[in-house]
Amino acid sequence: MSQSNTLRLSVLASALIMSMGATAAENVAPDTESSATIEQITIFGSRNPINTVPGSAHVISATEIETFKYTDIMRTLASIPGVYIQEEDGYGLRPNLGMRGTGQNRSEKITIMEDGVLAAPAPYASPAAYYFPTSGRMQSVEILKGSSTVKYGPRTTGGVVNMVSREIPDADLAGKVDLSAGQDGFAKLHAYAGGQGERIGAVAEVYRYQADGFRDINGVGGNTGFVKNDALAKVSFKTDESAKYQQVVELKLKYADEVSNETYMGLTDEDFNATPFMRYSASQKDQMTTEHKQIQLNHVIEFNDDLVLSTTGYYNHFHRNWYKAYNVDGSSLSSGGIQTAADFDKGLITDAIEVGVKANNRDYLSQGIQTELNYYLDNHELAFGVRYHEDEMDRYQWADKYQLDASQVMTRTSSGIPGTDSNRIDSAQAWAFFVQDRITLGDFALTAGIRYEDVTTNRLDWGKANPGRDGNADKDVTNSFDAVLPSLSATYQINDALIVLAGVQKGFSPAAPGNADGQEEESWNYEAGVRFNQNAFTSEAIVFLGDYSNMHGNCTAAQGCDDNNIGNQYNAGEVDVSGLELSLGYEFNQTGDISVPVKLAYTYTSAEFGSDFSSDFESWDDVKKGDSLTYLPDNQLYISAGVQAESWQVTLAGRYTSEMRTKAGQGEIPADELIDAKTIFDLSARYFINDASELYLNVDNLFDETYMTTRVHGSVFSGKPQSATLGYSYKF
Repeated sequence: MSQSNTLRLSVLASALIMSMGATAAENVAPDTESSATIEQITIFGSRNPINTVPGSAHVISATEIETFKYTDIMRTLASIPGVYIQEEDGYGLRPNLGMRGTGQNRSEKITIMEDGVLAAPAPYASPAAYYFPTSGRMQSVEILKGSSTVKYGPRTTGGVVNMVSREIPDADLAGKVDLSAGQDGFAKLHAYAGGQGERIGAVAEVYRYQADGFRDINGVGGNTGFVKNDALAKVSFKTDESAKYQQVVELKLKYADEVSNETYMGLTDEDFNATPFMRYSASQKDQMTTEHKQIQLNHVIEFNDDLVLSTTGYYNHFHRNWYKAYNVDGSSLSSGGIQTAADFDKGLITDAIEVGVKANNRDYLSQGIQTELNYYLDNHELAFGVRYHEDEMDRYQWADKYQLDASQVMTRTSSGIPGTDSNRIDSAQAWAFFVQDRITLGDFALTAGIRYEDVTTNRLDWGKANPGRDGNADKDVTNSFDAVLPSLSATYQINDALIVLAGVQKGFSPAAPGNADGQEEESWNYEAGVRFNQNAFTSEAIVFLGDYSNMHGNCTAAQGCDDNNIGNQYNAGEVDVSGLELSLGYEFNQTGDISVPVKLAYTYTSAEFGSDFSSDFESWDDVKKGDSLTYLPDNQLYISAGVQAESWQVTLAGRYTSEMRTKAGQGEIPADELIDAKTIFDLSARYFINDASELYLNVDNLFDETYMTTRVHGSVFSGKPQSATLGYSYKF
């Protein structure tokens, strides 16, 4: 981008100037450094306590994360009502998450953040998130749905997930080492160490996990697993306690890479029923490689106890190349290629066949600067925010050809030239502004907010015949649009334990460069509910309604789209979504030697299209008014129960998902468009050797349920079978 270097320099210069200013000594009692830094990167805090939020609000704490020590964010979020999960690879490497009927494909319809910064590789230009922060190294996870999300665009319809990374320990030196190993070659190393001095603090963290995979490639075997590395470093500087204005500057550096032998080639129904963990030999070359780099610079200045300014500059670069079979003997995966691969492995085809393997090579850039001013005045809590953001996705791809013979070994017969397949850049520039005021009048609180988004997107496409990108692009399409997004919510504190809430907001998702009409996604969203917390009992019940005037469908390979249509965005028009979210928690015998904590989360959802239309989006296809949305269960239920004492803890968690349809429709679901209902249990057992050491055993899919996760490309993928892990952790 033409402004990238200027932007990066301005971010660094701005933070440096602010960190150097206002250091004259005065006898002013400062707030602590940790509270200022933490509340800059989190949704909830002392100024915004979760129990008073006028919407659906949840935090998965460090204690809860430690119970199961999941490396899969989809398992972590299963305990939150209103969150939908579509499994894929079994390890959660590329999560598919949705909220309140938004759709789950690559988590593209919700706002994903890490430490308050947009985490998707190109959240405006290409929202499908093939990168997701490593959930296993997170300290906590925040989830917010409803009108309060006006501060956290660009997608304000479904909700927000904010991953909070490792804080700098508030001690001279503290850290942890966690080692584990398990079935299918699974292994994990997680270690961090850091400390806080008088004015300087730092922490470094490493997280590596891997597996050989639970699938076997027919005839040739091989590794179907992955290796993923993630490293984090933070250093912070704060002003002297005698400074006139207390300030904190924190630099965060992050690096991650991954090699995963994953495929989009599932199984026929017949083969899934017979050998659910097999892969066809035509998928043996499939492999994803990724690399992610991040620089984040945070600055907080407290002018006084009631006036705080926080600023963040961020730079993210993500590279991925998913080298995978896309064509078998002249047929795409969705148009007969899967069946050809199956017939070949069964010996029904005796001649050698040709397999096309495409290098889905892409580079992503996401960078910007955002600032928020918080002013606490009498009964008002005012927040003013602005963000300038730019991102891009550069697709520079090619396709190779292989011969697959009777030995079931693939031999390359021709190599494609980079840039002779998809050869384009999608980019976006966006300004976002918001104002929010929370007015407290006794037991009544009213929160009014408005967000404004001004977005320009561009697509430059040089075509397959110009890999050198010589001269002007064959296509140069620019779209500009803006949106005004108001929100209004209220809470009423009936007593110390019971609060009633309601809210309304205008939802929005920006139109991607591949939207032929340049039409953004818009909706009006309503919610109302109650929250009751007393002693060991916590609960929340919320009904929600989403009234879409236009819903987007993004055509990606993950959704089985044809190569010629990948990157296109379709407009579905009117859609109605409604439902109920319920969560309950209670700890029996809380003060006794042995306590029994239990938790329940339930979601009911109804979602229907409001008009007839046709698209090349595989799961929508030809839609009729009244058709139900795809990959969206009517009912979800999560229940966990534990027994814990001073030196041990055992927890069993189960999640039920009702049947889902993989193509839009009504009435009884055809067998070839059905994903059956399933119930999966996970087990955690922990033994605390002493205050510093712990032994643990985790078993995912305790009862070894065989289940279907998706029908992408008309083929079936299986979920992860029973998998046990034994580990040891030591903290200091």
